[in-house]
Amino acid sequence: MERVVGIGGYFVRASDPVALGAWYRDVLGLDLDEHGLWQPEAGPTVFAPFETGSDYFPVAQQTMLNFRVRDLDAMLAQLRAAGAAVAEETQDMEGVGRFGWVTDPEGNRIELWQPE
Repeated sequence: MERVVGIGGYFVRASDPVALGAWYRDVLGLDLDEHGLWQPEAGPTVFAPFETGSDYFPVAQQTMLNFRVRDLDAMLAQLRAAGAAVAEETQDMEGVGRFGWVTDPEGNRIELWQPE
């Protein structure tokens, strides 16, 4: 049986795609080329369907992007210094790691994960 071997892309609608792409590059540090190609570091990826009414991320948002980070505290401080909308709370999940959240300029909540 054939199977998928990784995430090939994440596509998001934006009122200003150029500005949103620049925000992901300049604020989150995605090393994107002119075609949007990014070579992420190898590591775990979670695929987790949520109940329709879950409040884990905004109900109006159908998906939530999760990025792995090396140092959650440093990333959150960097985002705050850049003026990004960073949630005050973080979450520790034993055996999984630490989580924090930021909202991009188009209103999409993004989860940041520092694996254990």
